[in-house]
Amino acid sequence: MSERRSQHVVDRVQLVTATVDDEICLSKEKVALHKGYRVVKRVSDIILSAAGLLVISPILLIVAIAIKVEDPAGPVFFSQMRVGTDGKLFRMYKFRSMATDAEARLEALIAKNEVDGAMFKMKDDPRVTRVGRFIRKISVDELPQLWNVLNGSMSLVGPRPCLPREYEQYTDYDKQRLLVKPGCTGLWQVSGRNHVGFVDMVKLDIYYIQHRSLLGDLKIMFRTVGVMIFPNAAY
Repeated sequence: MSERRSQHVVDRVQLVTATVDDEICLSKEKVALHKGYRVVKRVSDIILSAAGLLVISPILLIVAIAIKVEDPAGPVFFSQMRVGTDGKLFRMYKFRSMATDAEARLEALIAKNEVDGAMFKMKDDPRVTRVGRFIRKISVDELPQLWNVLNGSMSLVGPRPCLPREYEQYTDYDKQRLLVKPGCTGLWQVSGRNHVGFVDMVKLDIYYIQHRSLLGDLKIMFRTVGVMIFPNAAY
């Protein structure tokens, strides 16, 4: 991402997050009021995820073959327990983009975390494979999550689900981002992603929850396609 574009992203994120109160400002009861929106969103998730899996099946096959060619002994898919709505655990699926012993090597890399707050990000993570680096760059590694959308554990649009170890570090304020179903994409992903720190990511998610709508979700999905074509700091 160019310096000018990066600054534009930072300015846009700051403009949005400045409207979010630093105090706890959401309630489970208030979030649950949007029943009509949630019903339509669920129906849309089922239709779009099923259609998406069918349409992109050739891409899924090509990526699966590429992963196997690079590392024949390792699995194609990677599954991991994540924390979803109201702190409930579910199993999330992705294409494997790291070495098979990635989890075992994490502890040795924690000190090199490049993102503040309760998440781990490292630009030159040595655990990432060559194929993995490419599919992460264009967010193709996330495509198997359409199955999570179809089975109802995720939505197409929403806050990213966190890891249990990250959730343990969450404050009550941070936990507000888990009041709605997690998504494959969201405001954070289309707003600079790894250029946006944890604190601002939480604020972006709270802003999304406060202003969520079908039109807003549609805009985020369209922006996600743009991010896949012109990557915005994904790694």
